[in-house]
Amino acid sequence: MNFLWLEDFLTLASTGNFSRAAEDRHMTQPAFSRRIRALEDWLGVVLVDRSAHPMVLTEAGEWFRAVAQETLSRIAQFPDQARAIADATSATLRIASTHALSFTFLPSWLRGLESRTPLGPVQLASDVLQQCEALLVQGRVQFLLCHAHDQVPLQLDRVDYRSAVVGVDELIPVSAAAKGGGPKFALDARVPVLAYSTESGIGRLVRALRGPALEKIHAEVVFTAHLASVLRTMALDGRGVAWLPRTLIVDDLAAKRLVAVGEDAWRIAVDIRLFRQQAAMHPAAERFWRTVVGPP
Repeated sequence: MNFLWLEDFLTLASTGNFSRAAEDRHMTQPAFSRRIRALEDWLGVVLVDRSAHPMVLTEAGEWFRAVAQETLSRIAQFPDQARAIADATSATLRIASTHALSFTFLPSWLRGLESRTPLGPVQLASDVLQQCEALLVQGRVQFLLCHAHDQVPLQLDRVDYRSAVVGVDELIPVSAAAKGGGPKFALDARVPVLAYSTESGIGRLVRALRGPALEKIHAEVVFTAHLASVLRTMALDGRGVAWLPRTLIVDDLAAKRLVAVGEDAWRIAVDIRLFRQQAAMHPAAERFWRTVVGPP
């Protein structure tokens, strides 16, 4: 269906004459008549009683006249509505964050920034690191918040992107407490490990930095998930050892629901980094970045 047909039909309805309507639409009468017929064929109804003199609309034609007027009126509003949405979207801060940081670090971090300057609306996409990286590369978000380590490059660790350290965290191997208060498991032969899936950013760090050591002790992966919160639940249930961010389990450690396993060398100190593209962004996003990193 061609929207021009609606204008043709409304012109015909207002003039009541094919010849005059064709002239108003700057076309020959045969061409105009074919377009009205095409509209009727598309609708599957007759809109015009051609046997009447002067021409009159059928009952379906009268109904469609109101529909056509309303439709064209709504279409005329589309540009203004689209611009309004684009303006609102451009002023909205769009941040992708890994699940673990979305639940722990991000809320208090944003609150601290808001105490210094108004941020405006914020749209959060919470996902595994692999998907968050894709959102930033595709331009669907302006910023990415995630755990990072200098020895484990990210897809974004290249010239096209910039980053700033906005916090620190620690990945701690923990298990449920045994009756005596110590850890239920030790990091020795055949220890059951609660592992992260390949999409997980924390899993990427643990595999790269502690994977060889776990292979040496022949650790056994007994459960795999991509959410740290899921592995926390399994660790609390006594299923094995999981490397969990301190920001997620600080209360569990204080209450001794979870206990650190092994020597300190098994722990992994990590940065919390905010990534962005090198290219200039909307002024609202640039203001946010300056608030994060401080004056140049």
